[in-house]
Amino acid sequence: MIRTATPADLDAVVQLHTEARATYYRGHLPEEEYAGAAEVGRSRGGWSRAIDRPDATVLCAERDGTLAGIAAFAVRDGVMHLTQLHVSPSHWRTGIGTELHTACVDAWRQAGVDSARLEVFVHNTRAQAFYADRGWAPDPDHPRAGTHLVLRLTVS
Repeated sequence: MIRTATPADLDAVVQLHTEARATYYRGHLPEEEYAGAAEVGRSRGGWSRAIDRPDATVLCAERDGTLAGIAAFAVRDGVMHLTQLHVSPSHWRTGIGTELHTACVDAWRQAGVDSARLEVFVHNTRAQAFYADRGWAPDPDHPRAGTHLVLRLTVS
């Protein structure tokens, strides 16, 4: 089941986000930068604001009553941004990422969005392959933002 997040989801969202980030940042960044107390606190604040913002959408994917995936998107500078898409590693390869991605694209189509942008950590080749399989391609105008690749999707 995919549904819109509520404030009651915050603890589970932050936990899943922290767990997922550890899988691709581990070995590339110091642990305190993705799982330290200060970073988890910053993440919690960001997710809380995103859940409460009327101009952002946070989606939750549940399996058997447990949060298994999350996605978030919002318009920034006139461009739709997929700001987050994470699946709990225990639910990888079960279709949850695809379902979340499809829900995002469907919402964008309904809103008349014609393209979207995202940033993916340069070492997160698993996510890069996932997005490439769904039509995302390097942004020719801005291919990189620091340690992240910038990808674009034409929403048709």
